[in-house]
Amino acid sequence: MDTQRKLEFLADASQYDLACACGTQKDGHRVRGPEGKWLYPVSLPNGGTSILLKTLLSNVCVNQCRYCPFRASRDVPRTTLSAEEIASVFLGYVRQQKIHGLFLSSGVLRDADYTMGRLLAVAALLRKRHQYRGYIHLKIIPGASDAAIAEALSLASAVSLNVEAPHRAAFRQLSPTKDFDRDIVGGIRKIHELTAPGAPYAGVKQTTQFVVGAADEKDADIVRATFGLYRRMKLSRVYFSAYQRGLGDPQLPGERPQEPNGGLPGGGLLGGSDLLTREHRLYQVDWLIRKYGFSDAEIPFQPDGNLSLQADPKTIWAQRNPQFFPLDVNKADRFELLRVPGLGPIAVKRILTLRAEGSRIRSLHELAAVAPRLHGGEKYFKLAR
Repeated sequence: MDTQRKLEFLADASQYDLACACGTQKDGHRVRGPEGKWLYPVSLPNGGTSILLKTLLSNVCVNQCRYCPFRASRDVPRTTLSAEEIASVFLGYVRQQKIHGLFLSSGVLRDADYTMGRLLAVAALLRKRHQYRGYIHLKIIPGASDAAIAEALSLASAVSLNVEAPHRAAFRQLSPTKDFDRDIVGGIRKIHELTAPGAPYAGVKQTTQFVVGAADEKDADIVRATFGLYRRMKLSRVYFSAYQRGLGDPQLPGERPQEPNGGLPGGGLLGGSDLLTREHRLYQVDWLIRKYGFSDAEIPFQPDGNLSLQADPKTIWAQRNPQFFPLDVNKADRFELLRVPGLGPIAVKRILTLRAEGSRIRSLHELAAVAPRLHGGEKYFKLAR
């Protein structure tokens, strides 16, 4: 293949490594940039979105991850980009000011450190020869040595090592060739040590990603692990990616028919769109954790340990905690206001700004003017008369 064909092939393959690609709008799921399959709108660790060149360096892989369409046992076309090929294409887009940075991952060629060497060669070429000072996100290959991790941190703006599953039992269902504690937890811990305040690479962001629905994990398992990653490992972001059925090992739990009901009205089986809804619910919980001040004990799970597919978790929390309402909209603090369904950080900031200026909200009409997404305000607020 020539470089263009390789890029088309490997960038298309990176669709199976998407994060933060869910959405509630018609075109909100797994979209790509208009100029090519390899230019992706992505959510950045510190918030906001941008356009990155997102590609695999190679889809050759010695691992046997059962959810991955490029696992070693599958007979699929394989190809690899050189460092020079990636750098040339990337810098062309940089000169045209069409992208924010590079997101580079790879299948595992030979072993973890050999693959890390190939990824690091791309970053070093950009940083040292071409003096590129912009955004580079490097995937850390599971099982990478401490030295390879340290070198990646010296070159990257952000790194990620995908946790994939919330505990050992689920991870064993996904991969017989990787060790959860050594290859995943050990690597995440090492990155944390090297990026902590005062450490050599403080300021480099660490993120990770769960594969949702490939194993038989529950949402409660994922949320519990997410809280732990934020608290103990101080990750910048945790992402979630709904398993894309049809390409995994037939024995994988995510490929088998799901139990009836699964949160669907009148029973039924979880299909692809329902997995995207499940992904979306996990992102909503992530916001409750990071932005809304919810504790892990407050996340409202169904009896089966999963989140509801019918309503967002904050709405369900409000339904289960009627004693919390009504709030005095003119006295409630920021975190109390953030508990109200339909109120997000922007609307709450508007309410607090009005109060700081000496104004009072006296009617539902005034409340709707500052919080247009709020519905049923009379259920949640006491208003001044």
